[in-house]
Amino acid sequence: MTIAERLKSLREEHKDHLNQTELGKRLNKSQRAISRLETGEAHLQDDDLIAYCNFFNVSADYILGLPDLPYPKR
Repeated sequence: MTIAERLKSLREEHKDHLNQTELGKRLNKSQRAISRLETGEAHLQDDDLIAYCNFFNVSADYILGLPDLPYPKR
């Protein structure tokens, strides 16, 4: 799964069932910016990575494609 696919999956599987516009508002980004990240048209910047990790409570490793599970067993 690509970074773009993971970002889209996190949004779609979130408990609030967010659309791109709603997520953009919560992350202080435009709908277009979210769309570009989810399609791979734009590269994930450090501040975006941190915002996604904090909002979805997942590790940067997961978003970057290292583990397969967003919430590893502890």
